[in-house]
Amino acid sequence: MADIVKMATREAYGKALEELGKVDDKVIVLDADLAAATKTGIFKKAFPDRFFDTGIAEGNMMCVAAGLASTGLTVFASSFAMFAAGRAFEQIRNSIGYTHLNVKIGATHAGISVGEDGASHQCCEDIALMRTIPGMVIINPADDIETKKAVFAAAKYKGPVYMRFGRLAVERVFDEDYNFEIGKGVLLRDGTDVTIIATGLLLGEAIIAAKELANEGISAQVVNMPTIKPLDKELVIACAKKTGAVVTAEEHSIIGGLGGAVSEAVCDAYPVPVLKVGVEDIFGKSGPAKELLPIFGLDSKNIINKAKAAIALKK
Repeated sequence: MADIVKMATREAYGKALEELGKVDDKVIVLDADLAAATKTGIFKKAFPDRFFDTGIAEGNMMCVAAGLASTGLTVFASSFAMFAAGRAFEQIRNSIGYTHLNVKIGATHAGISVGEDGASHQCCEDIALMRTIPGMVIINPADDIETKKAVFAAAKYKGPVYMRFGRLAVERVFDEDYNFEIGKGVLLRDGTDVTIIATGLLLGEAIIAAKELANEGISAQVVNMPTIKPLDKELVIACAKKTGAVVTAEEHSIIGGLGGAVSEAVCDAYPVPVLKVGVEDIFGKSGPAKELLPIFGLDSKNIINKAKAAIALKK
């Protein structure tokens, strides 16, 4: 039996940047004094002449990234999600989004799983913020394999990309043959009673939930949705039509994230019950990540309960 591989997506991000740097000398990496935590320090060690620490000045870092990108370089700018999306929002909107420059924002330590860092650092609003910026691509990978594929895909894409990574080590879901494509979801498990659309950290919990539901005679299909924007609306609508009930699962606020995007798509094209698993309209709190996640309902148990409730709402 193969060993279970566990790695934080922030760690996979750093390693992917190093690999990317070996094949593309136009890749530049910026960090706001957090290279050890964001893991961009891996790239720094390999390519010190292509790494720049801008200090604790996230807004300035985004402007520097925009300037470098305007010269034809591919720029990765990194910090914690709270600081990248929150503190630097105006600079991202005006200097990167409005000009549609080739900047990739690597936002680490997102969500409740930041754990002991507490509510001030547990950013559960970043996807909602980035979704409002026209032309911004948003990617939320589930494991180390998907992270590597996403980083390379982002580098090839011409335009701004927001990538969301976690601090907590997570089990590997995919193998090396996994085909990642920006804007595409993947049906991982077929079913007829309810669709569970998950992203990032919650994908593993969604798979567990589907297996446990099967033991109760409930057929749940599981969809991995790594790209929140542009959303794979075609797949979402097909799932809504097939099962007649949808549950979304994400380590983000239920407002404005994957749940919001899926609800908008379903409401426009084929209205069915859509229930959301995510952080309710509350702030986080300090504690070990593995203890906090179930407290906030970010686990397979809550997904199961929502799936049953969504099925009950079907006409």
